[in-house]
Amino acid sequence: MTLLDIDLTEFVEIRRQLHANPELAFEETTTAKFVAEKLNEWGYTVTTGIGGTGVVGQLKIGNGSKAIGIRADMDALPITEATSLPWASKNIGKMHACGHDGHTASLLAAAKIIAERKKFNGTVNLIFQPAEEGAGGAKAMIADGLFEKFPCDAIFAFHNMPGISQGKIVTRPGPMMASSDYLTVRLTGIGGHGGFPHKATDVVVAGSSIVMALQTIVSRNIDPLNTSVITVGAFNSGYANNVIPSEALLEISIRALDSESRTILKDRIFKIIKAQADSFNVLAELDWRDGYTVLVNSESETRFLLAVAEKVVGQSHVDAQGQQLTGSEDFAFMLEKIPGCYFLIGNGSASEPMGACMVHNPGYDFNDKNIDVAAHVWHELVSEYLA
Repeated sequence: MTLLDIDLTEFVEIRRQLHANPELAFEETTTAKFVAEKLNEWGYTVTTGIGGTGVVGQLKIGNGSKAIGIRADMDALPITEATSLPWASKNIGKMHACGHDGHTASLLAAAKIIAERKKFNGTVNLIFQPAEEGAGGAKAMIADGLFEKFPCDAIFAFHNMPGISQGKIVTRPGPMMASSDYLTVRLTGIGGHGGFPHKATDVVVAGSSIVMALQTIVSRNIDPLNTSVITVGAFNSGYANNVIPSEALLEISIRALDSESRTILKDRIFKIIKAQADSFNVLAELDWRDGYTVLVNSESETRFLLAVAEKVVGQSHVDAQGQQLTGSEDFAFMLEKIPGCYFLIGNGSASEPMGACMVHNPGYDFNDKNIDVAAHVWHELVSEYLA
């Protein structure tokens, strides 16, 4: 028996079909076509090609003036799957390793139920977004006039989360997920013989000093109560033990849970890298790329979502003050435009099937039981928000 008292086998099969045929950011043409066909079949007015491969299904019932938006992401990751499941990816090097197949299938399940039951008075905008995985699909849809074409009074989205009991709903008002920015640093010095270091300017030593100095920023410039992270994920230089290289490349990830810390991090990073490079007499070229902004849930919409969640899964399975996350999410750009709430649904704890495997892992799979939970939440949310 499901929460909605309906058979969701169709949508489990849809989820597994999507999983077997993953598409990367802005390449979701087959997925988008499938989504559009289903929405058309159920009576939605469908618009395609928003922000590239985005799809919006709109359904209006009655004379209500309010409109609600619900978003699901569709893209996969450039990962080779290692699950050996019957529905494992058929596309080598591409995998739904973050559960966007499950998010899409869940919203499709809700779409069918919402259209069949029509228990609302107003407008429902179902937003199927491309390119969440670092490519900024939300920004592309917004730039393409998403909210001018489909105005929303509130907007909602969810993500599955391994490590949390299956079906448990977790969120919090205010900042919930971190910003993410990226920096490439190219150091240029004078190469030379390993036995005559005084005749060279060593970029490896300079880069090593930069890596260590960057770690002082969070501990000495950011409020200890404000979480921030600086990670040097790559440091590439040299090719032989007796050659001092003339170039080094550093790739850096920067995350913060508030906009003030984000600004401080950028300022201090630039100053420290320039000063360190100067002290070692090497040239530093910095290429900063703004990523996703801090995801901030609005107070009233979060309270509303929590009330619906308690109705669906019970108060004991709802966490209203979930832990902030240093992962990032481009739904944050939509929340900058429209008040709303982003929440998590547990994919399974460590003691449950699939719970131990984190997203972005070749062994990950979405928990199909959550199609029921998410579809029920979406149906109840629409019914109550547009009562």
